[in-house]
Amino acid sequence: MSARLVIVEDEPDLAAVVADYARAAGHDPVVFGDGLEALAAIRAHPPALVVLDLMLPGLDGLSLCRELRASSEVPVIMVTARVEEIDRLLGLEAGADDYLCKPFSPRELMARIKAILRRSATGAPARALAIDEAARRISIHGHALDLTPSEFAILAALARRPGQVFSRAQLLDAARADSLDATDRAIDSHVKNLRRKIDAAAPGCEAIRSIYGLGYRCDL
Repeated sequence: MSARLVIVEDEPDLAAVVADYARAAGHDPVVFGDGLEALAAIRAHPPALVVLDLMLPGLDGLSLCRELRASSEVPVIMVTARVEEIDRLLGLEAGADDYLCKPFSPRELMARIKAILRRSATGAPARALAIDEAARRISIHGHALDLTPSEFAILAALARRPGQVFSRAQLLDAARADSLDATDRAIDSHVKNLRRKIDAAAPGCEAIRSIYGLGYRCDL
């Protein structure tokens, strides 16, 4: 799937490597090292996806993302040099579709770009996960899952924003709104149970992925 990508990165060597990998994957990358210049270019010629560094001259990545989200749904992968910055961004719900911490593998970035572009493509197939809010039921490939209130809350939160990384704190907040049995240590246990139930209904389906040091995301 070929697409026009905007890479906003003020480290020239890293920007060049990412652009080379993007071209090798069949994409058309355009690189900017300044946030204000990138914002103007994105508004003038909207790309299929933006790879956005957090620390930038002119306009920082967080402010740029907010400016984009005020008028655009262009997918954004935000990149930062510090894991704690990602925790802060997740808490602020900056509007990015995915997050990566430096140093990262360019191949991993290309895989995430491919997944996001596939989801956002026109005419993409119907989602495997279906949420029935009124009945408090979630189905996968038509098979209803037998979920506890906390499991429903966690899976529903993930499924409503496919591709977005949720920290454990965010999932805990979602579960606590629905159930009294949600504790910080229980999130991993709930996710383990969800994976078991999803695999029983749809063998081999990896609906929930662990993102090292960050939390979880739904890829369906």
